[in-house]
Amino acid sequence: MPRLPSLPEGAHLRDLLARFPKNIEPLMTFVNSVLRSNGELTIGERELIAAFVSGLNSCRFCYGSHVIHAETLGIDPGLIKQLLEDIEASDVSEKMKPMLRYVEKLNTLPNKLVQADVDAVLEQGWVEEALFEAIEVTGLFNMMSRIVEGGGVTFDYGGRTQGHTLQKAGPDAAKDSYLVFLEMIKQQASA
Repeated sequence: MPRLPSLPEGAHLRDLLARFPKNIEPLMTFVNSVLRSNGELTIGERELIAAFVSGLNSCRFCYGSHVIHAETLGIDPGLIKQLLEDIEASDVSEKMKPMLRYVEKLNTLPNKLVQADVDAVLEQGWVEEALFEAIEVTGLFNMMSRIVEGGGVTFDYGGRTQGHTLQKAGPDAAKDSYLVFLEMIKQQASA
């Protein structure tokens, strides 16, 4: 049962945001900008980080949704699960490993970050803009996990991709997909 009595059984994020639509437009515009704008990290890499952070946070909805996003955008199936078990033993590129170690530390022990953590990322050839994009994704998914868990979203993709809007549309639909999601929420809220 969802935490908020006004939400339906098996509530999806769409249900929560349609029920409380006050700030969805700036939220989804920000989400779209962080995850879909041009940047140093590819959209797939940003979705990989989103799914990784969601897994670290044990947010089933965000994890399930963003694994689907990442895989639709070219991330190898099963890679995110490997990362959650052991970054070093995973099949992720050597270049990405210090970035993900940074993200993991930022997510769980942000006050323990040191210059050596930044240096390890930059030594792999990443520019500061890429690191900041990873920081934004990490912060965003800490916030989204709290909104989802606090609001009582109980929908669990559990590997079922057929219900996911991006999966049905394919990778070309990724551009501005959160603005499309915003329109879906607005329609549901006005119904």
